[in-house]
Amino acid sequence: MLITYGDSIIDGTHKPLDLLNDFLLSYMKGVVNGVHILPFFPYTSDDGFAVTDYRKVNSALGDWADISRIGQEFHLMSDLVLNHVSSQGVWFNAYRQGQPPFDKFFFEASPDDDLTQVTRPRTTPLLQRVDTAQGEKHVWCTFSHDQVDLDFKNPDVLLEILAIIRLHIDAGVRVLRLDAVAFLWKEIGTNCIHLPQTHAIIRLMRLLCDYTIENIVVLTETNVPKAENLSYFGARDEAHAVYNFPLPPLILHAMMSGSARYLLDWQRTMPPAPLGCAYLNFTASHDGIGMRPAEGLLPESEKDKVIDTIRAAGGLVSMRSMPDGTQSPYELNCGFFDAMRQTFNGVDDLHIRRFLCSQTIVMSLEGIPAFYIHSILATANDHDAVERRGMNRAINRHKWNYPELRARLSNFESDQARVLGALSERLRLRARQPALHPNATQFTLHLDHRLFGIWRQSLDRAQSIFAVHNVSDEEVTIKSRELNLIDGQKWFDVLSGTAIDPSPEMDIVMAPYQCRWITNRR
Repeated sequence: MLITYGDSIIDGTHKPLDLLNDFLLSYMKGVVNGVHILPFFPYTSDDGFAVTDYRKVNSALGDWADISRIGQEFHLMSDLVLNHVSSQGVWFNAYRQGQPPFDKFFFEASPDDDLTQVTRPRTTPLLQRVDTAQGEKHVWCTFSHDQVDLDFKNPDVLLEILAIIRLHIDAGVRVLRLDAVAFLWKEIGTNCIHLPQTHAIIRLMRLLCDYTIENIVVLTETNVPKAENLSYFGARDEAHAVYNFPLPPLILHAMMSGSARYLLDWQRTMPPAPLGCAYLNFTASHDGIGMRPAEGLLPESEKDKVIDTIRAAGGLVSMRSMPDGTQSPYELNCGFFDAMRQTFNGVDDLHIRRFLCSQTIVMSLEGIPAFYIHSILATANDHDAVERRGMNRAINRHKWNYPELRARLSNFESDQARVLGALSERLRLRARQPALHPNATQFTLHLDHRLFGIWRQSLDRAQSIFAVHNVSDEEVTIKSRELNLIDGQKWFDVLSGTAIDPSPEMDIVMAPYQCRWITNRR
């Protein structure tokens, strides 16, 4: 899966969705088979996540025909921003004027209510006072005052959202990303996150999608610790797929520290996805690297080292409000390519090798790998955008000029050509390995702490792959017996193209940041 904004590629002349389509067909065909186009609707803020009209495509990007054309070539994912809408959209304007049914579309509360337990991902005030035809009201704004939360206690809201889902499916969407779904239902006096009613609504959406003629995948976006995140699989009756949110901070730490210790500790406790479900694995997204999923997985001292190293690499840190009034690091804002420029020990000349290793781990794990366009294009931090827009997340939302991008991709010495070429080659190789199927068996290997190793076996048990990744800047040697390679079989490293001797005492040398996919089936 490739993750991109509709206007990540521009030229000032053509429609951005036309340019995106050309880029996908020119560079991504046969490399990825799915594309997540981030919110492509008219909006007022948050780069698309304050939607004014779910039934239209932002005219600055293109139109529904452009969206459908991409959906004909790739599995298309769209955002269902169902927790909130724009304060300047048609729905909220009708609410303020008292026009039914929108006069009951938004969640209201009182400043006198006990809201101390409410989980917040932002530091802005939760309630916003607004004047309406019925007088003064206070509406609930989980994320910002331009993003007003819908009231799903009103069945008309749910029915309208379901109708919008059908519209998007008709336009070619096949993967529904339920944005910020954990906050959907509110009950005064609770933390207003992960409530049973939220899970019930997801079960309804899953049921309806399972009975459509089209094959639809429901993906929940819940940037929370592991146990809460996994709850969205339900009893195989909620999400088909969930984001593997602990992965980005843990891979980041492993690559910066040179030790896979915490990544391995976490992976050993991860259950396989339920039958018919999958993890969505990634290191970077449009939002940055969330730190909440690392709670309980990384010691505070290690988190502090990561934060310090991100800042040294030119990155930023966003904070969230805690119930006691304090603030805590919520998100690291930095392009993942730039985040790999240095380790806890400083800058070195192994930047690209380190970055490729981080992305190969994502390819190796059980689940579906996803890559943000600015990772696969080795985009540098955009500090000018941060200054211009006054928003930390702008650092990782660069807009490439298409002629410039094509020139860089044709220059084999550029970071863009080197990274895209290497990742494309590995993704094509991955697609030919049955043992790297999203639901293929996986076990975590016990190796040197500088190595992240897993064993994968195809569903028909015909192929095994030992995927080993050196996350350090040191050469590491292991014995064939440590991988339990079966003697008498021919073993081959898919990535290097070399044969591997399975004799128990034979050395397998791992260069700094080298990855190996050692298999018994070429």
